[in-house]
Amino acid sequence: MELNFSADSPPIHVIAAAKIAGIAVVAKPALASGSSPILTLSNGQRLQGAHVILRYVGRIASLPDFYGQDAYHSSQIDEWLDYAPIFGSGSEFEGACSSVDEYLLQNTFLVGNSLSIADVAIWAGLAGAGLRWESLRKSKKYQNLVRWFNSISAEYDAVLSEIVATYLGKKGSTKAVTSKLKEPQSSNSRSTGVENGVQSTFEVDLPYAEVGKVKLRFAPEPSGYLHIGHSKAALLNQYFAERYKGQLIVRFDDTNPDKESSEFVDNLLKDIETLGIKYNAVTYTSDYFPQLMEMAEKLIQEGKAYVDDTPREKMQHERMEGIESKCRGNTVEENFKLWKEMIAGSDRGLMCCLRGKLDMQDPNKSLRDPVYYRCNLTPHHRIGSRYKIYPTYDFCCPFVDAVEGITHALRSSEYHDRNDQYYRIQNDMGFRKVHIYEFSRLNMVYTLLSKRKLLWFVQNGKVESWDDPRFPTVQGIVRRGLKVEALIQFILEQGASKNLNLMEWDKLWAINKKIIDPVCPRHTAVIEERRVLLILTDGPKDPFVRILAKHKKYEGAGEKAVTFSNRIWIDYADAELISANEEVTLKDWGNAIVKEIKKDENGIVTQLVGVLHLEGNVKKTKLKLTWLADTNELVKLTLVDFDYLITKKKLEEDEDFVDVVNPCTKTETLALGESDMRNLKRGDVIQLERKGYYRCDAPLVRSSKPIVLFAIPDGKQQTVAK
Repeated sequence: MELNFSADSPPIHVIAAAKIAGIAVVAKPALASGSSPILTLSNGQRLQGAHVILRYVGRIASLPDFYGQDAYHSSQIDEWLDYAPIFGSGSEFEGACSSVDEYLLQNTFLVGNSLSIADVAIWAGLAGAGLRWESLRKSKKYQNLVRWFNSISAEYDAVLSEIVATYLGKKGSTKAVTSKLKEPQSSNSRSTGVENGVQSTFEVDLPYAEVGKVKLRFAPEPSGYLHIGHSKAALLNQYFAERYKGQLIVRFDDTNPDKESSEFVDNLLKDIETLGIKYNAVTYTSDYFPQLMEMAEKLIQEGKAYVDDTPREKMQHERMEGIESKCRGNTVEENFKLWKEMIAGSDRGLMCCLRGKLDMQDPNKSLRDPVYYRCNLTPHHRIGSRYKIYPTYDFCCPFVDAVEGITHALRSSEYHDRNDQYYRIQNDMGFRKVHIYEFSRLNMVYTLLSKRKLLWFVQNGKVESWDDPRFPTVQGIVRRGLKVEALIQFILEQGASKNLNLMEWDKLWAINKKIIDPVCPRHTAVIEERRVLLILTDGPKDPFVRILAKHKKYEGAGEKAVTFSNRIWIDYADAELISANEEVTLKDWGNAIVKEIKKDENGIVTQLVGVLHLEGNVKKTKLKLTWLADTNELVKLTLVDFDYLITKKKLEEDEDFVDVVNPCTKTETLALGESDMRNLKRGDVIQLERKGYYRCDAPLVRSSKPIVLFAIPDGKQQTVAK
């Protein structure tokens, strides 16, 4: 039989089912984009439509009950086939995972007691979700679903691994790729990596890529910590490496000793591990310094590079105007003489730089004799003072990419104008072409991503360090309370689009809320300032304790001991809303009627007196109050909230960021928390009832020192900057 389908929409579940069942089917991507798959039988008859063909495969398979053991089971399978496409919906993906996970709590397979085409269809939907599903597999969120998925993957590993490598991620495959990436057709297919014929939907493919032969590199400069913008590059590299069963190298581009340090190297590796990036090796551009110098001398010898002692400002002017340097005509001997002065770091050498002899009249100014080497007497963080000259990024990047066997270099579109330079330099060096693949830089509102500007905040004491929760660094946003799964999902939804977008933080935090809310424990706190005592005259004079769930819908959150007393604290903000003789609800206890409201001479509420009315209807009360029993077991809290570091949504190119630095970016509020919070550990995420989500940054050390909780945005909260 022959299965024809469009290249942008391979029916993975059909191909997988046929392979598992041992049915001989020749699969050919021979149909036009958007066409339904067609199965041609050996007698020439045809069937059209993915689910129609899948059911046919189920019926003719020799596997027992592959399409159900009776009419009822077959109908159940049909229900699952209708449900499967929901895994291609970004907004409903996790809801679908949750539903199937709950179903699999008491079921080994989706229908009956053996594998069916229903299992294959749902498996294909999850596998097609790429990193979004992979991140959930690594968590403990959907244990039943992961158990089921892994068992099928292990049972049919050879078949399914081949299918994933060959087909998964093709444009529009069951719409399962979480990114659902959109971009207009490119007019420059060579430099963007988009091949002819690609229409409105981004194809999650690399041009000229072969499964098992792709080699990529993520090349951060160790001059700061990894930030959210770098994360996009790192995750896209990993996505393509996994997509093509290729290799991924982490390479530190350490060619500027003025800015780089071992501290940054160590923390970048930490950040890469935090993101779950799997790499095959760690290399350094500095490993190739001897070969880079040999290449520079080769280019000098061939007349493709020259040493220039033109002052920097004049050189910049000449490049802008297309004026050739007076040194461009130096002889090879003159160039080598000055080159040796540069190597020695002499006074004469310090006046010079090495430039490539490309094309000073090219409209693309990056080709106007770029600088290849400069002198620098600052010791290097790895190799000390061995060298007095260092290669520029423009020179070493095409060299090291070629030498390390990189097949595809992922670069953000801000480097687009330098792509021709990259290819020209590689050609002058005599190397094969490394394919450049572009994606848009991730820009966030009210956010600076320049490491130079972020360093200014560190050096001027505006933040604590590079992991400050106000920073867009991976360590900063994780310390603020962001789950890495949320970051991965957010970045994959942006995908490899080349459209420049200014993204809202609200969307990222909203994704994060969906991840933490179903599982994080609930606790109670009362703001310390002006807190009000409510005396319940008929309440328990001898306090008693009840064991309550920390999360009513998630047993895994555990339990806590809650004290009940006739003296309870409530927030002042709640107290001033209460009227005399009003019935209110005390959460997790019942109703009470406030009989008396005491105030001071300024009208400030100082105390409330009331009686319990536990038989009252909680649905009819206007106020639902959180409260804490007045005991010496309460713990001190510091609730910390943060705002953006700058007050302007987007800086113009010529605008000085110092002019829009936010004067107030951190607020602290003292509070009291229930006794169970003394068990919090650093990094724990909780919800304070009616106050929001928090991450524990400093757990309890001694009773006199408060627990420090950082407020986690939920995508809805308004900030000062807004």
